[in-house]
Amino acid sequence: MLPTIAIVGRPNVGKSTLFNALTKTRDALVANQPGLTRDRQFGRGCVGERNYWLVDTGGLNDKGDAILERITQQAFLAIKESDCVLFLVDGRAGLTGTDENIAQSLRQFNTPIHLVINKTEGFQSELVSTDFHRLGFGEMHTISASHQQGIRGLMETVLSTLSQAQPDDTPEMGIKIAIVGRPNVGKSTLVNRILGYERVITFDQPGTTRDSIFIPFEREGESYTLIDTAGVRRRTKVSETIEKFSVIKALKAIEAAHVVIMLLDAREGMTDQDANLLGYVLDSGRALVIAVNKWDGLEPYHREQIRYNLSRKLHFIDFATIHFISALHGSNVSHLFGSVKIAWQAANRRVNTARLNHVLQEAATRHTPPLVHGRRVKLRYAHQGGHNPPLFVIHGNQVNALPDAYKRYLINYFRETFALKGTPIRLEFKQGENPYKGRKNTLTPHQRKKRQRLMRYIKK
Repeated sequence: MLPTIAIVGRPNVGKSTLFNALTKTRDALVANQPGLTRDRQFGRGCVGERNYWLVDTGGLNDKGDAILERITQQAFLAIKESDCVLFLVDGRAGLTGTDENIAQSLRQFNTPIHLVINKTEGFQSELVSTDFHRLGFGEMHTISASHQQGIRGLMETVLSTLSQAQPDDTPEMGIKIAIVGRPNVGKSTLVNRILGYERVITFDQPGTTRDSIFIPFEREGESYTLIDTAGVRRRTKVSETIEKFSVIKALKAIEAAHVVIMLLDAREGMTDQDANLLGYVLDSGRALVIAVNKWDGLEPYHREQIRYNLSRKLHFIDFATIHFISALHGSNVSHLFGSVKIAWQAANRRVNTARLNHVLQEAATRHTPPLVHGRRVKLRYAHQGGHNPPLFVIHGNQVNALPDAYKRYLINYFRETFALKGTPIRLEFKQGENPYKGRKNTLTPHQRKKRQRLMRYIKK
């Protein structure tokens, strides 16, 4: 196993900035605002030939707010599971009472601790570290995460104290599943229910999740990666800069996923924002499974109304399987993975060219292409141009003028024939050029007269 290193400290000392610098990513949200990070964020770092796992945690605080208590629990769990801890403090602000309390809490764990003084650019290390000797951690490291000063030396020292064991290959992430939806529909609750423990913070308040959290796990011998995302509200209601970045991260998570589970609230029904988010998923070409949450406790009449409204509003994505679940109680949650695997396999299905052309001609025979300007559209041949989502390239004459209704007919025919349940299908049409277009008339005057006489004879 790779060594695991947790970054802890009070809010706004630069933990997420250090995380991004070490992983060479922008996975963690960074802003000049305390308490931005809430859930544990995992990433992979490398120094020379040494690889390691890094865990970003939320800021530890003395105040007893309900969400802060959950953030503290997540941080303490990260400390227990780690091989060592980077205790980050603010060199410019100096030693605070909160730092002393955190140091006291860290001593309760049997985990090696490295005291790291951040934001020391422009200062002498000896002067900055004077106050922090009171914490009694021995060797101290002075760095600047934002300027990437002292980071390499810090990690070389830390890794020299850890095991040299290395895996042969990078761990397989498997099928990446993004869980998306509006705020407070139960995305984090569903993630915790699937994993079987409280991996991400849940709270009865919209906007609890701010970042996109990637969580690898195994189920029945299969590798998966769950992606918990922030709730996406209507653009007119998004005013805070932090929320804007959270929405951007959620939309990027959709593009990074193989399959998207769209979570709807049964009690609120299908909203315009749900439709907009579904449209984005379709534009991204992701395989899709729809889950209607909070299904428990509804009256039979109410359930029938919800089914009817969903069938009416979701007619444009009839390829997606709909599950009615309760993330809180676990009802029907296990059924989601059957649909996820079917959608993933369909999105990556390879179709033999000969088989595809046979099906194309069969579809054209059953429903003849329409006339365009008095001429019949001809579908000559087809081949598969890509997968995830499946892309079929169709060549022919006048195919650019093919009506949308006939395109939908072809998509439905391909879906039924090739069992492409759960994934959108894209068609691309390539129109053959007229071989005589632009060619000059090379007939001699005698040939033209002979041709005219022939045409008069044919008319008679």
